[in-house]
Amino acid sequence: MHEEAQIIWYEKLKSTNDEARRRLAELANLSVISTKSQSAGRGQGDHTWYSSPDTNLTFTFVLHYADFAAPLPVSDALLITCLTTLGIREYLLAEGIEARIKWPNDIWVGEKKICGILIENILDADRVAHSIVGVGLNVNEQGWPEELPNPVSMLELTGVRRDLPAALERLHAQICRHAAMLDTPEGRAYLLETFNRYMFRLPAGN
Repeated sequence: MHEEAQIIWYEKLKSTNDEARRRLAELANLSVISTKSQSAGRGQGDHTWYSSPDTNLTFTFVLHYADFAAPLPVSDALLITCLTTLGIREYLLAEGIEARIKWPNDIWVGEKKICGILIENILDADRVAHSIVGVGLNVNEQGWPEELPNPVSMLELTGVRRDLPAALERLHAQICRHAAMLDTPEGRAYLLETFNRYMFRLPAGN
């Protein structure tokens, strides 16, 4: 029987992805590294991720594909994005927020960004051996730097301030539920179909 996933909290980290990579061998499948304050959070490319201390969810979860019923070929790596974005979308929906997925891996509500995702894969030949999935979800943020073009938080959308550990537990449960779909061909097909249903791309040039 595989070890049970844990949610591990830190007061402060430079990067939850970096810490998850450092501890990868000791973390059980679907375990989470989360921090109250992240000083060097990374986004896509050379972007950084803004988050006031103890205000939002900044965390990383790990996937070990040896723990699933079938391997994950590199050609099917989009499934990692699917399970992550759909898990976040379902969590937000349960909190009264209708969200959509902006290609390749952001979550938007209307025309504003509520969540960003950074996926780093470790390969073994033509298979994905492990994934390190960083998530930044705007939960209780209200004061945004002027240079950010279109951010929004759950608090701004609903007027409700949320307890971060409790919110992470509920979100983690949704991610685990969608990750379990990797165990069957039918589950993998569902992930792809549902991801395509809620995914959109910005017009060229934006």
